[in-house]
Amino acid sequence: MRTATKFAALACAVILFGGCAAKGPEMKTVDYVDIDRFMGPWYVIANIPTFLEKGAHNAVETYTLNDDGTIATNFKFRKDSFDGKIKEYNPKAFVMNQETNALWGMRFVWPIKADYRIVHLDDEYQHTIIGRQNRDYVWIMARTPTVSDADYDQLLSVVESLGYDTSKIETVPQRW
Repeated sequence: MRTATKFAALACAVILFGGCAAKGPEMKTVDYVDIDRFMGPWYVIANIPTFLEKGAHNAVETYTLNDDGTIATNFKFRKDSFDGKIKEYNPKAFVMNQETNALWGMRFVWPIKADYRIVHLDDEYQHTIIGRQNRDYVWIMARTPTVSDADYDQLLSVVESLGYDTSKIETVPQRW
């Protein structure tokens, strides 16, 4: 049974992350990311969720730089409610573009590295948007569990300018 479960997870990952032809023009990343400043917790404010994160509450993604330059990632949330079961995933990120540090490969299942692009990052490292070339998933994240309406509207405008269908964006409930 364990082999069947691993195979199913791999098949889902291939379908989810390996997949389709790129949609739209090349999605540019930010010019440069100071990796040390980017490390730490980021609250997921809104997203186009993957099947793993549908119903997520109190979602937080935390990055820690490893000695070998890879990035340990901890993605934790409660499933379907603030009292729901805690779900936790620990993919490893690989910086794919050393000049900008803004293009990563995120590995949930070996050997697949999912496209992970830092496409918006404010000067204070308080808000970021993570996109994918396929424009299938996107994450709006902040250093705090909530953002002002004005900041959210501005971040949503950035997502729209990247070619995403913003009607698919879902806010992630945060209550701490």
